[in-house]
Parts: sequence; structure tokens; C-alpha cells
Amino acid sequence: MKPFALPPYTHIANIHLQVSNLERSLTFYAGMMGFKEIHRGKALADLSASGTDPFLIRLSEKPGARPKPPRTTGLYHIAIRLPDRSSLARLFQRLIDSQVPFQGFSDHKVSEALYLADPDGNGVELYVDRPRSQWPRLDDMIAMTTDPLDVEDLLHQAEGNTSPWRGIHPETDIGHIHLQVSDLAQTEDFYHGLLGFDVTQRFYPGALFLSAGGYHHHLGTNIWDSRAAPPPPADAVGLLSFAIRIPDWTTWKALNVRLQESNIPIELQETDSTASLLIHDPAQNRVELIVDRSTHAAIS
Repeated sequence: MKPFALPPYTHIANIHLQVSNLERSLTFYAGMMGFKEIHRGKALADLSASGTDPFLIRLSEKPGARPKPPRTTGLYHIAIRLPDRSSLARLFQRLIDSQVPFQGFSDHKVSEALYLADPDGNGVELYVDRPRSQWPRLDDMIAMTTDPLDVEDLLHQAEGNTSPWRGIHPETDIGHIHLQVSDLAQTEDFYHGLLGFDVTQRFYPGALFLSAGGYHHHLGTNIWDSRAAPPPPADAVGLLSFAIRIPDWTTWKALNVRLQESNIPIELQETDSTASLLIHDPAQNRVELIVDRSTHAAIS
């Protein structure tokens, strides 16, 4: 198959999580973190940072859902990206004041990151990027590290801000998704060889990072606790799907052809405004390739 590269503005559009208690999850994501509820059903809620469509996080309740078993594939963490350091610091201070427990703090040289978990144990990263000009490189790779974060310096950014809390910054998005996979070589063949993401770092033991457009990573993948592991059972909390937004119709159509030529099972979903290809990666993580129909009109 011919080499293929995704266009620069490809990005993570949203994530769909299965939770055991919707109200408890809304208390965490909306009440504590400040996402805004934009749609609500009996057992479903859509959240965004801006308070308008499109959603970033979809929560689907499955009463009695059990914890995700160890040694299964699925979600390692969802990475929520704040637009600036002061916004991350203010959210950090708010979570501290709410006595939310943290699991770690890291300086990755490309970003500053805080780690915690939602009420179902889904991993959550809150981070802010450093300027691209400061990202360290090694050969043709981005040399991300895991160093201690200067927590006090970050929190200093929140000092003196006495304005009322109005929720998470409206420009917040999902910067990347980190997945537990069963085989790194198969993962690279799928996300790089087939879908066209660039490999940005492969020398971190047991992990592979990929992106479009020179970003440090839109996808993190690892086998730290999932080498040769099965997917989690259907009644477990965790990842139901995540969506990759393709910026133009031509690329989306080319991906459709590549998937068909590779005999990848595809489910096509269409609305008035979008078209989506639903597929599964080799670890059985459900992936949605979504495109806005307006990009079709623009090139027709």
C-alpha cells in the first residue's frame, strides 16, 4: 500500500466513555472540572468546554458496570489540553481546594501535566503545551521526557486571580488519547501505515507515540499492562470510542478506500452535518473517523 500522511489539522474530536453512575461522573467533569452540559438524555450526557456543540466528552451510563479489569486493552488516559498556563493553574488550584486526589505531576518538556482519575478510575491528564520552538528533538523524533513538574511555579500562575469561577477555559480541547494496546507493531501498522499518522517517538520503553502535523502526539499507545491482552468486557467502565476529526473530504474519502482495500470492517454513519467511518484498531479500541460535510461543499 502506498505511503499516506494525514493533513496537519487532523485532531482528536471527542471521546465516549461508559460510566457506572452518570450523576457521579457529571459531578466530576462538570461540577469540579467545569465542563458544560450541552445535551442530556436518560442515561447519556454530552459535555463541552464552550457550552456549545460539538461535544468533547460523551458519558453513557451502564448501571452496575464493573471496573475495567487489569491486563486488558482500552483507555490509559484522556488528555485534556488547556490553552494556557494560567488556565491550567487555576483548574489545578480548584481541584486542590476540592480535595481531588492526584496521581502524579510531570514535566514532559513539550508540556506540563497533571494526572488524576475520574470516579470510575478512567485516567485523566490535564496539561498545557510549551511552545513548539522549545520541544526537544532527537534525530527525527520528538524527545518527550517524564521529569518532575515544578508544581509551586505552576500554582503561582493562579495567585491573585479573584475573578469568579466560570468553568474550564472555553478553548479547552482533547489534545490526545493514550491507549492500552496489545501489540506495538500491529498498532504502528494500523495508525501509521494505514491511517497515516507520523511516529513521533518510539524510544520510550513499551510505548509508541504518533501525531499529525508535527504535534508531539495525538495518540499515545503502550503495552505496559496489556501486552497480548484481550479487550475489556462489554459491561466494564471505560472507553466506548474516540473520534479523529479529518479536516477535509478528500482525505476522508482516501481513508475510506484504504480501509476497504485492507479489508477493515467499516460502519458508515451519516448526519446532516457529518460523515463517519467507525472501525476498530488491532486492540479492538473503537475509532471514529469523522469529517464535516461542509468540507465537501467547499471543494465540490
